[in-house]
Amino acid sequence: MVRKRKTYHAVVELANILIPKDTSWTITKSVVDQRETENADENETKSREKTEKEKALEKKRAEKQQTPLLLATQTGCFEIVKRILEVHPQAVEHIDEDGRCILHIAIKYRQMAVFEMVHQMDVPMRRLIRKCDVKGNSILHMVGKKIVNEDVQQTEKRSPSFQLQDDLLLFETISKVIRPHFHKHTNKDGETAEELFALNKEPLREKSQEWLKRTAENCSIVAVLIATVAFAAAYTIPGGSKEEDGSPVLLNQPFFVLFTITDVLSLTFCLTSVVIFLSILTSSFRLNDFKRSLPQQLMLGITCLILSVSMMMLAFAATVILMIRNNQQWTRIALYLVAFLPVTVFAVIYLPLYLSLMGTCTYTIKKWWSYVPRIKCKNCGKSLDGTNEHPSAAETSASRALAPEFLQVMSVQQ
Repeated sequence: MVRKRKTYHAVVELANILIPKDTSWTITKSVVDQRETENADENETKSREKTEKEKALEKKRAEKQQTPLLLATQTGCFEIVKRILEVHPQAVEHIDEDGRCILHIAIKYRQMAVFEMVHQMDVPMRRLIRKCDVKGNSILHMVGKKIVNEDVQQTEKRSPSFQLQDDLLLFETISKVIRPHFHKHTNKDGETAEELFALNKEPLREKSQEWLKRTAENCSIVAVLIATVAFAAAYTIPGGSKEEDGSPVLLNQPFFVLFTITDVLSLTFCLTSVVIFLSILTSSFRLNDFKRSLPQQLMLGITCLILSVSMMMLAFAATVILMIRNNQQWTRIALYLVAFLPVTVFAVIYLPLYLSLMGTCTYTIKKWWSYVPRIKCKNCGKSLDGTNEHPSAAETSASRALAPEFLQVMSVQQ
């Protein structure tokens, strides 16, 4: 790992030296150049003979399939991409031989850090989001054409359900970035972005469905077993009952109240989790259900299951304390520590899964919060959440500070 890190830093340092001397991006066309070529008269283009310069340019273009900017975007070298755009900002609008711009490649290879950096560039972003490749695919079509690098794929051990959820959330994000008419835009195969996404994600949807069913079934078995123990414990009262009226012998003990409350809560959480897992098993497993509905149900079911285990172990500890009737403090502490050992192991094992599910809950809360109306302050021009509703002239000019850089023509020669 250390060796790879040193190699990566050495490559970045070498790239910082070579980037100012590189002009390979000038070989490819830009978005503006291609639009002018497409709008030209096709008859004149076919009848016009190619000059020697054009033939040499096409030959050189064929030899260089990818520019360093697009290659760094594909492999995820964010530092190199950032440095290239700092030295040659106009290179962001250049495309490869397939007509793909930097946004196409960033979305296809899931390099979202590069996408966010380009998204902050106001002027080129307006043109790049309208760009389609030679097959008519927009940047929204690229969401359905996910390609993960081999190094990333070997280290990626997430469940298929979460991978599908990430793709669905990315599709929703890109849908908000592009123009509305691109949602129904079809490529040369006659497929919209949504149809292409559904077609290519069908194998992943089937894997996600199988994984969710298997997880829900296993958790349901555990929940039913805990519910059985909690239900039986309610009829086997610690200390027994009085023969006269059948009331518990240890009714006035404080730990008996703790035992009763925790046992009832354990049974309640168990039955709740069983109902939730059954709702997952009987779900229709539509593609959009994997975006929020099914992950949230799984998170709620696992939460209830963890709480039921915790309450059951508390009831067990309270029962043991009632039976031994030892007033020493260290005995109670030792019993609680031993009782919570299975709960701790259970929580640690399910922690990665639970953290992934928490991301879904956080996204949902943020989306709900975006619909909450803001109360504006007329004097300061700000809402109660601190956002500025009326930006100043300085802020407006700062947001357009990148525009002159992309209008400037740079030629760097060695």
